[in-house]
Amino acid sequence: MNTSGEITPKQQRLIALLLTEKTIDAACKKANVAVSTYWRWMHDLRFLTAYRVARRGIIENTVAKLQSLAFTAIDALERNLNCENPAVEIRSASIVLDQSIRGLELLDVEGRLVMLESVINRSEDKNV
Repeated sequence: MNTSGEITPKQQRLIALLLTEKTIDAACKKANVAVSTYWRWMHDLRFLTAYRVARRGIIENTVAKLQSLAFTAIDALERNLNCENPAVEIRSASIVLDQSIRGLELLDVEGRLVMLESVINRSEDKNV
């Protein structure tokens, strides 16, 4: 870890690989980092924060993509309401809609959490 408060390039590479590889072992191997080092880094607040920010970015992009597909899913539902065999499209459309709604709910919960944390922080500032 460097002293500037940022993570190292090796840690950045591991984070990128953790987000793309199927297993921690595979990510560590490609990054040339021992798994034991990964676990030690996961206890380092700077590394953990950077990892969570990167992971969150992927999730937000995924939610946005799902939400953009919602209109297509609705079109598929509408197109197949009276078809003889719409099972595959209807199931796909249903999944996209369900995931879009769940993503929106998660973002809503996050917004509420941020607001509550802000209220708590202001309250603590007043008490200090």
